[in-house]
Amino acid sequence: MEIFGVPIQAMMGQLLIGLINGSFYALLSLGLAVIFGMLNIINFAHGALYMMGAFTAYLLLHFLGLNYWWALVFTPLIIGGVGVIIERTMLRHLYKLDHIYGLLLTFGLALVIEGLFRNKYGSTGLPYAIPSQLAGGQNLGFMFLPNYRGWVIIASAVVCLATWFFIERTRLGGYLRAATENPDLVQAFGINVPLMITLTFAFGAGLAGLAGVMAAPIYQVSPQMGSDLIIVVFAVVVIGGMGSILGAILTGFMLGVLEGLTKVFYPEASTTVIFVAMVLVLLVRPAGLFGTQK
Repeated sequence: MEIFGVPIQAMMGQLLIGLINGSFYALLSLGLAVIFGMLNIINFAHGALYMMGAFTAYLLLHFLGLNYWWALVFTPLIIGGVGVIIERTMLRHLYKLDHIYGLLLTFGLALVIEGLFRNKYGSTGLPYAIPSQLAGGQNLGFMFLPNYRGWVIIASAVVCLATWFFIERTRLGGYLRAATENPDLVQAFGINVPLMITLTFAFGAGLAGLAGVMAAPIYQVSPQMGSDLIIVVFAVVVIGGMGSILGAILTGFMLGVLEGLTKVFYPEASTTVIFVAMVLVLLVRPAGLFGTQK
């Protein structure tokens, strides 16, 4: 069976790849949107934190014998702790300055982190095995769906929606949003705003670490894995609307699917279609699809 001259198996295969890529776009752009929306920091080190998450899973397995499932638990906590250190020692001094200072600092930090890992582990990707519980796949008739890739799509969607619900529909999320609008007023009600800011950055960093663990069995563990992805993720955030949680989630998945379909019908444009979409969206809606003009 063919659709517009393309075998349905090929189309569905590329859609699957698009959904997988979209899962990581959504998770990473969600972390960026949380940090920017709550702290007004453009965190260019987010890709490095994602890479560190993958390496943390690799090191936990090879040095402590902790498998993939334990890595899913401990890695976000470890990378979140790294986020606490970054926020407390570096970013805290930049909140009252222009956004460009935070971008430059985190960009330099990303280069330092990537350089350290490249010097230690080289540029060749390190293998990380798929957990045995998710080996194999399902024959859907029109395509073969690997179990692990299906798990990544579902787990990413669940984490994204849970994060959206927490920030937009809970009291603590309301405090977080209020603290970004009027920190002095929220502080007057006895809420520790600096601690909330630190925990927010740690949470965004933890999301990057979680994405790194989930990516390790698919893309291998490499010092360049963050820098290869971060520009695309920033484009996703801009299209969705800077600081928009829902925009980051929906746009991440949609652009992953768009990229997959482009590989079917016009492969030459697959590496640029997201940036073309960004230009078109900004021409029509400068604040992004789900952003608000301030």
